[in-house]
This record gives sequence, structure tokens and C-alpha cells, in this order.
Amino acid sequence: MIEIGHFTDKGLPNNLDHIPPDKELYKLNSLGYRCPEWSPMPHGKKNVAILGCSHTFGQGLAEDEHWVHFLSQHNTSRLRYWNLAQPAASGDKIMRTLYGSEKIIDPNVIIVCWPDWSRRERYAKHTSNMQGTDQRLRHEDEETDLQNFLKNVFFVEKYAVWKNCTTFHCFASESYHEHIPDRKALKDQTIMNCYPWWEKYHQRELQSDSIARDGQHCGTKHHQRFAELFLKQFGSKLR
Repeated sequence: MIEIGHFTDKGLPNNLDHIPPDKELYKLNSLGYRCPEWSPMPHGKKNVAILGCSHTFGQGLAEDEHWVHFLSQHNTSRLRYWNLAQPAASGDKIMRTLYGSEKIIDPNVIIVCWPDWSRRERYAKHTSNMQGTDQRLRHEDEETDLQNFLKNVFFVEKYAVWKNCTTFHCFASESYHEHIPDRKALKDQTIMNCYPWWEKYHQRELQSDSIARDGQHCGTKHHQRFAELFLKQFGSKLR
């Protein structure tokens, strides 16, 4: 096992300080993740680690309303799903979380739903996430955002190579799939833009939107639609 600074392969970051205020909606384990306890780890199935930000955590949504829930109904005889998403997580935090899961979950399949690439994780005595209008991001630009994103994709893919994992990539708000053309990435459609959509077989009317209980995040219709799109593209490979 290795532990250097804020990086380790033997433990996941404590998520309890980042839980949204509507805590009654969420069934959390002892570290604040929206999944069961991993000790003791059950046997007999492949472990699927799903990483992302508040959209993948399912902020403002109940247990049966977010896209990881809908995804986790797929191929349950062979797969066990672990939602390791954390509200406000950056790509840096996602990568650090994946490496921390190695000795705990040892995933066979890795699904990353990437947040906005402008987010960064800042390392001091304690870590903090920089996002949005944070003034500490004022020296970053489109090129540095891209390169930071590609750095994290590289480390996810490198982890998958030495652990012999299958990887899938998708996106919460902005899609960056064109920058990883040789990888398995859901193209164009994100959690935020996948609903409403133009219905193909009925009258061409735009469907009504949905909003989570917090009034800020996407609602159940977005999440259900996103899970359907993900499984339409990757379902036959998710086994």
C-alpha cells in the first residue's frame, strides 16, 4: 500500500463534509458515499465503480430517482455497483478517489461521468475544490482546462490498464468526448442536455423539463433518459 500526501491506494476520501443539506433523501454509508458499506466486501460479482460530481451523486433526488440507480438495474446477476460520486467533485478529485478505491473495491469496471473541466482540486493541509467563479481559477484558460482534463483521463486509463478494467466515459453538463476519440465515451448527450428531447415516433413536441428538489439539479426524467442512452450505447459491453 502507498500513501503520499493526499494520495493513497488504501482508502477513499471522507465525503461526510460534502453532503447536501437535504440529507433525508440519501442513504449513505459511514464515509458519506451513496452506496453500501464495502467492509466486508461481498463476493461473487464484478464491482462497477461509478465516479462523478453532484449530478452522479444524485443531489436533490431520492434513492430510486438518479441515473446510477437506473443503471444499477442492468445485469445484476454479474455486476455490483458502487456510487463513489461526490458533490462538487472535480476531475482531480475523481482521479484521486479512483486510486483510493483500489484496495477497497478493486473495481473491474470504471464509469466516469466527468464534471466541468474548469474545476480543480487545490492541495494544502486540507484539499478544496475550485469551481465556477473561484478567483483562484483566474489564471486558467481553455487550453489548461483541456490539458488538466486529459491528465485525469490518462490516469484513469492507466489505472485500468494495470488492473485490467473496462472503462466508460460520459459527461454531466459539457461533453468533451471529441478529446478521447479512442475511448468508450457517450457522445454529445449529457445529463443536463439529454432531456427534454424530440420524440421520434410521436408528434414532434418538446417534452417538459424536470428539476430536482433542490431547484438546481436535473430531475428524474433527465436521469432516467441518461441511463437509457448510456445503456443503449454500452449495455452490451457492460457485463
